[in-house]
Amino acid sequence: MKSKQRWYRRHQLFNHSIDPDLLTWLFDASSLTSRLVGLCGSDFSVQVISQQYQKLDSAEASAMAVKNVRAALVRQVLLCCEGEPLVFARTVIPVTTIQGAQRRYANMGNRPLGAMLFADRTMRRESVEVAMLPATHDANQYTKGNDVIWGRRSVFRVSGKPLLVSEYFLPELLRRS
Repeated sequence: MKSKQRWYRRHQLFNHSIDPDLLTWLFDASSLTSRLVGLCGSDFSVQVISQQYQKLDSAEASAMAVKNVRAALVRQVLLCCEGEPLVFARTVIPVTTIQGAQRRYANMGNRPLGAMLFADRTMRRESVEVAMLPATHDANQYTKGNDVIWGRRSVFRVSGKPLLVSEYFLPELLRRS
């Protein structure tokens, strides 16, 4: 990820004006996949943009509190309704996480990650952080015009092993919800 952004916890947002409808998406503790399926029904789909092993970004490694791990599987997808992108998502899974039973996280195809995570009884979610995206962020290519995009990220631990999920809410989502 080329762009750097400042991540905030909810109590740090006092000087940011965020649409109240967007706040409900940013800080919803339930499965984003389930919420989007509720919005879109059978018209919900996952479009895989890329999935490849990459050097682990130092900021992302720090967020997951991993040390001495150099590579990660990075998966970028669009969560769509009737083919229209609503959310750009980026998942970073350290190579040390996708061993043993967690290998299934490396072979998701176009299945939604959220469905797998929230069905995993070993899953624990850490606190949500949010950020307003810089103009150079990858998600901006899926907007029309100069829309401000906010995203959230959480570290999930499956059997104690971390993966970082970042979700960027595209303007079309608020128009539909």
